[in-house]
Amino acid sequence: MSKSALVYMGLAAIAIAAIGFVTLRDPASQGSPTDYTDIADMRKGDMRKLIVHGNQRAASSIPFESQNGTVMSLASFQGQIVLVNFWATWCAPCRKEMPMLSELQSELGGEDFQVVTLATGRNPLPAMEKFFDEIGVNNLPLYRDPQQEIAREMAVLGLPATMILDRNGKEIARMTGDADWSSASAKAILRALIASES
Repeated sequence: MSKSALVYMGLAAIAIAAIGFVTLRDPASQGSPTDYTDIADMRKGDMRKLIVHGNQRAASSIPFESQNGTVMSLASFQGQIVLVNFWATWCAPCRKEMPMLSELQSELGGEDFQVVTLATGRNPLPAMEKFFDEIGVNNLPLYRDPQQEIAREMAVLGLPATMILDRNGKEIARMTGDADWSSASAKAILRALIASES
């Protein structure tokens, strides 16, 4: 295992130990606590690595490009629960994880929930298309963050990295490293968030 991988895993472990699970504040409820204790109980398997923030964090407003050149930002998805996944074509764990994100989009995607995949760094569009073709994914977006500006602003320390945004576009939770997002635990957590935020 490389030194950078060891450092990455160490930082993730420290963050998990330091932050743990906490109650969030829902801005729509005028400061009253939103109880996510039930979500803590749902975190099984890979989802134990999911960190829920004590205070919601602003997501990046830096624009990114879609496959057809349309300029967008994460604010384009306000009103939905959004799972933002940072990935790259050279990232082996991303290759393993992406089909699970595709399954999640197929099952839960719609007006209340979206999986947003954002390739960060040098990822030419043809290489991104080939990546998706090779793993049989055809329902996820090919969005690009070529200068890693969004990844830097959102403190992405390694790939893959996945954030959950609430309907106001605020980051409420994140996962570092790959995970089985098609698991019963992941789906239960997201369904609970969709229900609690609707």
